[in-house]
Amino acid sequence: MERRSSLEHTLSLIRSGKAKVGVIGLGYVGLPLAIVLAKKFRVLGYDSDGKKRRTLRSGVSYIEGVSSRALRNSMRRSLSIADRADELRKCDCLIICVPTPVGETGNPDLGYVRHSAAIVRRIARKGMLVVLESTSYPGTTDEFLGEALVDAGFTPGKEVALAFSPERVDPGNKRYGISNTPKIVGGVNEASTEMAAELYSKIVEASVVKVRDCATAEAVKMVENIFRGVNIALINEMSLIFERMGIDTWEVVGAASTKPFGFMPHYPGPGVGGHCIPLDSLYLSYKAKQYGFVPRFIELSRQVNEFMKFHTVNMTIAALKQARLAPRQATVGIMGLAYKKNISDTRESPAIDIIRELSKRVGRVVVHDPRASSMMVERTRFRVIPVDRILGEADCLVFLVDHDEYVKLPVERIRRGRVKAIVDGRNLFQKETVEKAGLVYKAIGKDSV
Repeated sequence: MERRSSLEHTLSLIRSGKAKVGVIGLGYVGLPLAIVLAKKFRVLGYDSDGKKRRTLRSGVSYIEGVSSRALRNSMRRSLSIADRADELRKCDCLIICVPTPVGETGNPDLGYVRHSAAIVRRIARKGMLVVLESTSYPGTTDEFLGEALVDAGFTPGKEVALAFSPERVDPGNKRYGISNTPKIVGGVNEASTEMAAELYSKIVEASVVKVRDCATAEAVKMVENIFRGVNIALINEMSLIFERMGIDTWEVVGAASTKPFGFMPHYPGPGVGGHCIPLDSLYLSYKAKQYGFVPRFIELSRQVNEFMKFHTVNMTIAALKQARLAPRQATVGIMGLAYKKNISDTRESPAIDIIRELSKRVGRVVVHDPRASSMMVERTRFRVIPVDRILGEADCLVFLVDHDEYVKLPVERIRRGRVKAIVDGRNLFQKETVEKAGLVYKAIGKDSV
């Protein structure tokens, strides 16, 4: 009865808005979540990075999409930043939002989750709700947090509720955010699922969808992102075919999109980036092989998307040669370091490998991005230079991102500089317009190398 009542007490605190919620990991997922939670609950945020903690305490946000003003308002109201992880012991609910990168071998690096599990092992108490939001392969919640609770002397789902709820943050998306995006929740038992669903229902206006267990919820996240990766790979491969046939892939997809059923548009490009799409396939492949299954289709799609980076490099070399420029003496300007448009996030950006390869094959690489300030490639930091300067120094511009600033960049302005060729990775320009201006034009999904 005591075990049951402790969870019931926490549930009543959640329902009344009196629960204290701790958020571990204050990055792209954790900080926006903490801001939203602070509208309904007292929130205690913690990040292992001391510099981040100090920055947040000063009222400055380092996350795009979270203004410093919104941060300060939350801190005046109900958000505080913990200096030590042990302070989270005061919380009724813990939500873990730490990174899940891959190591140099391509295998999952769950060091941050392991560190969070160690914190949970140390501070967990009866009645606490623990939720993992970090993307990982099915079984992670049980494997790391479940075992941590057992080591601490608790039975997950009885003394301490445990659940997984995949983050669905889409940086730069102005239409969908935490509050209006449906939330998936799966716990180790029904009581855990219900408690986590109740917590999220306080901050999510959209539906909270309950699934069978943690592994099912983890699998949902895998499906969501691998679905996108596979379909992007499909259109990337088709674009390579259509290039050789002289067919404009972008026009094809646009026309196919008029079908009101059975089709979802995806577009070709110089590769995929961000924390989710390039990495989730590696997480699932790693786990699948432990079950004796090699996910050939998923791994092939990753190879296709990776190849697009090198296809972009080859297209750049071909553009230089067509413009009668010696690659080894040419300067190439990379336009766009972020992994997608209108954000500054460069995690896993295709630009990293493209810059690395071009640096081996051309005389010089310079970079520009209206949002990001620099990019580290190997041991070299490539710093953004002003757009006028890059137009005056680069022989060839390679557009990797369709930032609004690039959409509005006139070909006539480009022509007035040093530029002799354009490589268009995002369908920013019309071939006829560029060639009429006297520039060489190569485009992914349009022209064969």
